[in-house]
Amino acid sequence: MNRGRDTSEGKGSLEPRERGTDFEVPYARENIQKCMCSQCPVQANSKCAQDKLESSKKAMENMSGEKVPDPKDVPGLYCSTGKATCQDLNPDRKCICNTCEVWKEYDLGEGKPSQYFCMNGKAT
Repeated sequence: MNRGRDTSEGKGSLEPRERGTDFEVPYARENIQKCMCSQCPVQANSKCAQDKLESSKKAMENMSGEKVPDPKDVPGLYCSTGKATCQDLNPDRKCICNTCEVWKEYDLGEGKPSQYFCMNGKAT
């Protein structure tokens, strides 16, 4: 399912979804689980991000249903939540946002920013 594209015309072609200030990638368990940020070279050597990754995984294991940790405690899904709170990320490393299922599902290559959400802020 591609939530970032409008296929309502039924012609089989995919038209980019209109973007605006009300566009949001939902901060939801399903998207956190699909998120590739934990594997991104930009935060691979970040002690802050690695510590948050460990604690957020444990927190999610102990949460029932669709409950999720506070966004500031999750080192990822920056396309939804905005810039990283960790200050030790390396923006000189290659971003992998475009390999993520969330990025593809919401057609984030069409928005601004289109990558490096951890540095540039959430998708719009």
